[in-house]
Amino acid sequence: MLGFLFAAQTYKTSAMKRRVAEIAETTGARVIGDAALEVNGVGSIASASAGDIVFVESAKHMDAALQSRAAAIIADSFADGIHTTKVLLIAEHPRLAFARAAAMLRDSDVGAGIHPTAFIHESARLGSGVSIGARASVDSGVRIGDRTRVGAGCAIGTNTVIGQDCQLYPNVTVYPGTRIGDRVIVHASAVLGSDGFGYVRNPSSGGHEKFPQIGKLEIADDVEIGANTTIDRGALETTRIGRGTKIDNLVHIGHNCVIGENVIIAAQAGFSGSITVEDNVVIVGQVGVGEHARIQEGVMLGGQSGVLPKKILKGKGIAFWGTPAKPLGQYLKSLAALARMGKRE
Repeated sequence: MLGFLFAAQTYKTSAMKRRVAEIAETTGARVIGDAALEVNGVGSIASASAGDIVFVESAKHMDAALQSRAAAIIADSFADGIHTTKVLLIAEHPRLAFARAAAMLRDSDVGAGIHPTAFIHESARLGSGVSIGARASVDSGVRIGDRTRVGAGCAIGTNTVIGQDCQLYPNVTVYPGTRIGDRVIVHASAVLGSDGFGYVRNPSSGGHEKFPQIGKLEIADDVEIGANTTIDRGALETTRIGRGTKIDNLVHIGHNCVIGENVIIAAQAGFSGSITVEDNVVIVGQVGVGEHARIQEGVMLGGQSGVLPKKILKGKGIAFWGTPAKPLGQYLKSLAALARMGKRE
């Protein structure tokens, strides 16, 4: 019904322009030059256009930045005292300041308002400035916060709650009852809140009967979830993804997992059920983790590592590698021993 009510709204894209002073305030940078200058994009030194900002982390690249078409340059304190017509933004961490500037300047790739082909159930509640793309479906009891954008073809299940300033790219599926915090980004074709892989074997027939998958999925603020990633709801409890965690494409997280804050998970990693990953863990690509394992705070897991079921990995700042995963020093000694054995043969 609401799809028809909002059909008359303007549905268009728009590019953002910002004054350098606004970017400086957000990024904590100090301006040298015209703070009223407007910029409208970011780019590399080689590809920058006239209205772009670029960044430089080393003095050896400063000349190239000065000769680029960019209007403004974010740099460290080594740029103090340079004479140029370009505007300079002096920041302690130029790459971080550049990332924040890019977020301010990014184009809106989803039109404002509700596309006329979208379905919005009459009981759904949408905040101000919400955008719903073509053929998207928003089911009964859904609540969507202010300025959140739902891409074309998304399916938002019954009683889902999505916070403010979120971005769901096309064809994301959110199962009923999922809760998503503020400023969450979900890339195309991710599936959130699907049933976990849980079965009970029938001794009489040899068949496998489905164990109830009636728990929840909760995703905290500032999480980013990659394309084609799947995160299962809990079986009887809740799967949780902590604040600030970043999950790459093609990752699977099973039921009842608890992922902490500011965790990094790279592509093709897979997690069985009931795994705990504590805060600030880094998990590199193609890692596999067995059920009921625990990865303690600050651990780093190298690519293609395997963590056995119920295993506990601990040691803040310690890198683990191999299958079964062991501290990097032990892993390298094992490789060296195998190499020596191969030479003796």
